[in-house]
Amino acid sequence: MLNTVLHRRAAERARRLIATLLLVWLAGISRAEDGAPLDIAWKNNYLTIEGPSVPGGISIHYLEAYCRAGSTDRDWHETVIPHRAELVDKGGHAGDGRGPEIRLRDTLADGVVVDHVIRAESDNVRFELTARNPTNRASQAHWAQPCIRVDKFTGHGVDDARDVVPAYARKCFLFVDGRLTRMPTEPWATKARYVPGQVYCPRGVDRNDVNPRPLSALVPSNGLTGCYSADERTIMAVAFEPYQEIFQGVIACIHNDFRIGGLQPGETKTIRGRIYIVPADVDRLIERYTRDLGPAR
Repeated sequence: MLNTVLHRRAAERARRLIATLLLVWLAGISRAEDGAPLDIAWKNNYLTIEGPSVPGGISIHYLEAYCRAGSTDRDWHETVIPHRAELVDKGGHAGDGRGPEIRLRDTLADGVVVDHVIRAESDNVRFELTARNPTNRASQAHWAQPCIRVDKFTGHGVDDARDVVPAYARKCFLFVDGRLTRMPTEPWATKARYVPGQVYCPRGVDRNDVNPRPLSALVPSNGLTGCYSADERTIMAVAFEPYQEIFQGVIACIHNDFRIGGLQPGETKTIRGRIYIVPADVDRLIERYTRDLGPAR
């Protein structure tokens, strides 16, 4: 009799646990279907993206660096233009660093100011940047790096990221000849001032002005790049327009580095970007990218 009672109690506890887990799971699905924005936050130069559709969450060094031209075969410290980042609110005062909208202001050592408006939506994060040169001197700010860490998302950490082709890179992709192409691409460059890594330079960008990592002979069809989640059910994709390069990095990261192209005194330029967190449906992803930043070329 006692064993029967204990068995029933254990079964009831198990049913309650399953019901609770089911409710949590359904709540996550409902949140995404209802269009609730992803959770974003910025602190100490890192932007985080979290939510039910983001396995493990994503951390972005935002921004890692602003860079001068002539960078492909030069010491990295000579390429970087130091900058200071600060949070601002809509009135230009200090913000709190949490979404669904975050505003940042970068002030470069040469006086250039870059304002960032970052907005979280249900399956993507939108970037609107304005770079202006209020000085009477030309700026050499040519491009910049948002470094997207995808170790948790892909299920492969930084321990294996020093390999010529680390495990996480095999989850990554770009578009070549109009088709999604998984890494490692063929051929795979292995020689540069710094190794490993892989850089893809688009048409219209000088190949002397990109990251000093192995430079692929392949030319991207468009600026869309990203990776698959560990279970291959979800894609994280990133694109900026205009962009300088696509870069598979060395700390389990993937880049679409945006292009500024220098700024004359008094000049202002705008840059747009997206990070998508979507189901692994490539055709729909291309449609979104084309609508938002395209055309995909």
